[in-house]
Amino acid sequence: MSNHRKAGDNMIRQNQNLIQIQYRKFNCNIERCCYYFQWDLDKEIILYRLQELIGAIDNSKKTSKFIKKGEIIMKNKKILKLIVTGLAVATLLTGCGSSTTSSKATASSDTKVKKIKVAYDQASKPMSWLDENGNATGYDVEVMKLVDEALPQYEFEYVPTTSDDLLLGVEQGKYDVGVKNAFWTQERTEKFIFPKEFLGLSSAGLVLKKENENIKTLSDFASAGFTLAPIAANNAQYTIIDEYNKANPNNQVKLDAGDAFTVDVVQWVNEGRVKGGVTIEGQFDKQVKAEDGQYHNLANDVVYNEFAVIKTWPLFNKEEQELADAYDGAIKKLKEEKKTNELSTKFYGKDLFEVLDKVKR
Repeated sequence: MSNHRKAGDNMIRQNQNLIQIQYRKFNCNIERCCYYFQWDLDKEIILYRLQELIGAIDNSKKTSKFIKKGEIIMKNKKILKLIVTGLAVATLLTGCGSSTTSSKATASSDTKVKKIKVAYDQASKPMSWLDENGNATGYDVEVMKLVDEALPQYEFEYVPTTSDDLLLGVEQGKYDVGVKNAFWTQERTEKFIFPKEFLGLSSAGLVLKKENENIKTLSDFASAGFTLAPIAANNAQYTIIDEYNKANPNNQVKLDAGDAFTVDVVQWVNEGRVKGGVTIEGQFDKQVKAEDGQYHNLANDVVYNEFAVIKTWPLFNKEEQELADAYDGAIKKLKEEKKTNELSTKFYGKDLFEVLDKVKR
């Protein structure tokens, strides 16, 4: 056995209890670490020995499922830094590698993990909400958790808040990024960084009385001469209707700008104050279809007819371009691996990505 391997083995054995526990507890991809910390081939050999020794420490069948080709299951970035430092020192002491390589290893031990505040709408199920155990969850949140796992240089902290506070907080720098099933609007591009890669997809539709369920599209709604519940001009749903009206000047939906950001669409439609209103499917499901929904008693009286599937985006503070770029790289890979499809099915009950080729906005 070479001095190189002996030194690495001794370091690992001295800390085997800590390593064994953290090995099982946390999740990180070793190949990503090698790339990020710029480890050379010799250090990768030490990593390989790490896996061999942990297997020897506990040769039960349970251990095998934690040891995969080039993977150590480790989410805690502080422990990651501890092991990285130990490996770097072991290599340095044995004189392996060039002086340039040693400098890289030493520098890697000084790498700081930047904490990122991720604001989310705490009452926007199934996109984002604070569950009964006080944990952040929902489609938007769970995707961002996967993004966080892919970016060892960052550590995301999830902050529950309201939709209005999220928008203002991200704009002013109180939060670094926010998720709230946000649609793209030109006005928002002046306040936030929109990344290149969208976060997810959302179903937008009309809430109608059961008797009007034959109205399937905005064109149908406009042709019928129906009145629409008012929408605040700064609400992205207003932009959707406005874009339709500009594209169809001879068959426009009657659109009034409301004073409030949102109105209670289901209530307005049920009371006959308007013939229809715009909402997203998740909100309708929460209010009407869910057994504990405030309007579940109207489940047989009102309907939701989807007229569009729209891309949703995380909103980054204007000073966080580097973070937005890192997000782009991470989520692009998640989409390729179909992770976003899986989460769409889990939280929306259907894979909205199946209609991505038809999405215009």
